Amino acid sequence: MKNSKKIKIIIGVVCIVLLIAAAYFISYMLRVNRYQDKVSNLTYNDINISNIADGTYIGECDVDFIYAKVEVTVKEGKLINVKLLEHKNERGSSAEAITNKFVQEQRIDVDVISGATNSSKVIKKAVENALEQ
Repeated sequence: MKNSKKIKIIIGVVCIVLLIAAAYFISYMLRVNRYQDKVSNLTYNDINISNIADGTYIGECDVDFIYAKVEVTVKEGKLINVKLLEHKNERGSSAEAITNKFVQEQRIDVDVISGATNSSKVIKKAVENALEQ
């Protein structure tokens, strides 16, 4: 009798643990799905940098798993510097090289860094957000 009661308790505990794990997994997958939707729905406006007043602007973009905060400096209608202040990412640290592309090409709509597409998109949006203030 005692063994049967112990087995029932063990089975009950295992079931509870499995239910908690399943709930966590489902919650995580929903979060990933929302993140992917946010990234795929990012849009960019055509900003004429020559119309931006001289100054330093701060912009950020947060899509949950990836976050970027940038400092953008404009002088005489040109991008002088794009500095990445913060970049939370999964495997997208190589996207940080995109900041040089903005200055080199003098535009926001630069090509993303291969292998770090989502981080590149988030950084681009952070730069746009800075310049749209």
